[in-house]
Amino acid sequence: MSNDSPSSPKFGYLLPTRERIMAGSPETAALLKLAEHAEALGFDSVWVGDSLLARPRHEPLTLLASVAARTRRIELGTAVLLPALRNPVLLAHQVATLDRIAEGRLVLGVGIAADVPNVRDEFEAAGVPFEKRVGRMLEGLRLCRALWSGEPVDWDGRWRVRQGVLGPTPHRSPAGPPIWVGGSTRAGRERAAREFDGWFPTGPDAADWGERWREVRTIAAEVGRAPGSVAGAVYLTLAIDDDAAAGNARIDEYLERYYGTPASVLRKWQACFAGSEKAIADWLAGYAAAGAGHIVLRFVGDHHALLETVARIRPEVGRERPP
Repeated sequence: MSNDSPSSPKFGYLLPTRERIMAGSPETAALLKLAEHAEALGFDSVWVGDSLLARPRHEPLTLLASVAARTRRIELGTAVLLPALRNPVLLAHQVATLDRIAEGRLVLGVGIAADVPNVRDEFEAAGVPFEKRVGRMLEGLRLCRALWSGEPVDWDGRWRVRQGVLGPTPHRSPAGPPIWVGGSTRAGRERAAREFDGWFPTGPDAADWGERWREVRTIAAEVGRAPGSVAGAVYLTLAIDDDAAAGNARIDEYLERYYGTPASVLRKWQACFAGSEKAIADWLAGYAAAGAGHIVLRFVGDHHALLETVARIRPEVGRERPP
């Protein structure tokens, strides 16, 4: 699978950490092999999700350190990390070390977490007030960035730091790894445009995604950010099946097991698709045409087979970027 054309979006792959836990198979060897397979097929990135207790899975930064040691080219990302659950001084240290292991291949995808009962319980278990999660995330990541500079940091906010110096700094000092933020709401888009390096939602459909992406770019320009300073990405769920109805039924069952929430609710904010290889290629091409520079895929089905299928259809997804 080649990505030589500058007009083609990058393709990423979400490792099935949650699925492995649900299946009672927590061993990591199979996950590492999937990451290696994705790299061998030419995927541009591999991603890991995050949850403590709400949706049990492998801890993402630890697992990505192993992936970094087993790969050489592929980018590594979190889809998405919940920074509000973590002390930012410790998080800055962990991320800096991981970026050193990965030699600058890390992308930190972050989010504020969905407002559902089990996620609220997760925050309570971690001793973090759920209602303060947005402010904690924003301030915590600003503190991380300050520490990544390697210069002495004084900080007097939710956390207090006195002449704190972090070592090691990330591979890409002083800025650290790019931080992409999820969220399809107006507030989420404004956060992406004003403060982050990328916008990384779980939908909506391609036409709406494109409209909202134009809004992100407009806001970024209004606040004086340079063109191209914010990446446009999207996280999509797919199943390949010539019987679209059967494929969508499998996606619905998968979503309900994964989240414990009706699929009809989840599909309102998560873009999902089932169909033939040709239909999938056309669906993905819609996001490419709308300006998505990085498409991250979560698979429902045999992951090795789906990796090979997407590698095969990828040339059909290329497009010319809008000006």
